Amino acid sequence: MSKQRNIFEDVKQEKRPENLPKGGVIDCGKRGSRRGVSIWLAILFVMVALMVIVGGLTRLTDSGLSITEWKPVTGAVPPMGPEAWGQEFSKYQKSPEFMLQNKDMTLNEFKSIFWWEWGHRQLGRLVGLVWAVGFLFLLATKRIPRGWHLRLVGIGVLGGLQGAVGWWMVSSGLTGRMVDVASYRLAIHLGLAFIILGVIAGFFWQMRRSDIDLMQARRSREGGLVNFATLVIVLVFAQILLGALVAGIDAGRSYPEWPLMNGELLPSESFDLEPVWSNFFENAALVQFNHRMLGYLVFLTAGVALWFSRRSPVKSTRKAFGMLMALVLLQVALGIVTVLFSAQVHVAITHQIVAILVFTSVLRCRFLASFPLTQSLR
Repeated sequence: MSKQRNIFEDVKQEKRPENLPKGGVIDCGKRGSRRGVSIWLAILFVMVALMVIVGGLTRLTDSGLSITEWKPVTGAVPPMGPEAWGQEFSKYQKSPEFMLQNKDMTLNEFKSIFWWEWGHRQLGRLVGLVWAVGFLFLLATKRIPRGWHLRLVGIGVLGGLQGAVGWWMVSSGLTGRMVDVASYRLAIHLGLAFIILGVIAGFFWQMRRSDIDLMQARRSREGGLVNFATLVIVLVFAQILLGALVAGIDAGRSYPEWPLMNGELLPSESFDLEPVWSNFFENAALVQFNHRMLGYLVFLTAGVALWFSRRSPVKSTRKAFGMLMALVLLQVALGIVTVLFSAQVHVAITHQIVAILVFTSVLRCRFLASFPLTQSLR
């Protein structure tokens, strides 16, 4: 029978057994592993974003068809010497783009477009190398958190798929009488690039917070804002695809006026092509009109989302939706300027850069609404 203790007796804290587990089971493992993976993901995100920008410049400078072969490994070495350059140029001279559009192009002019396309492909190879080396290093040093292996492999799979889609796109402009790549293939190529950016960004934000933190934050999920952000994501992604269609058929250089198009809201030639459905992909008038209208819809939807975000008790969430609205407003202004200046290279590429920022921003809004950050009650 245990001895009865006096109520006035000092109760000392008993020494904690040394064999008790320290910290949560969910977060067990090497310290700093999540930080290392997040740094690697951040590097990949910047590189993929840069590749999107270089890809945009490649399209704006009409350089995408300058390399007529797909050599994932040996293609990394550019032509060395006059003979090699002559062989590369002769291959390009057999393409429809040269025969129908660039018959008077000189070797020096060819070199200027060759380097854009080569740089774009080389950057793609570098992204793949950084993914492979980084993943193998993290795997060998056991820095990948439990449950994340397949997700990180998925990034590499998407990257490989993007390379194949890129060649599928380029090949569409090397046969027949086409002097550009097929616009719908360009849209798929750009859309997949943004999907990869979104996947990497989402993984990065998750990796920057512990599993316990994410589980607790999920209890405070703001469902209404998540739905609004999801809607804006869908609209922004659709707008990006429409932007690719505009670029694919050079529709941005048609109708350099705003808010009307050739004095009309909807140009009368918007449905001149047969079959009718082809106008949505190949008619410059209708493609640019759709891009404008969807831009207005994105602006209105982002504004409604901002209005409802004011009810959020979390300051960081409110700020994220405010930043989204500011970027959307900037993007609308840049879109108007791009039209008025007939898609000049420096304006058009700025428009594409801000598209990356808008897409990332709305993804961030949804993530914060799904996993609100803890904040001080003061």
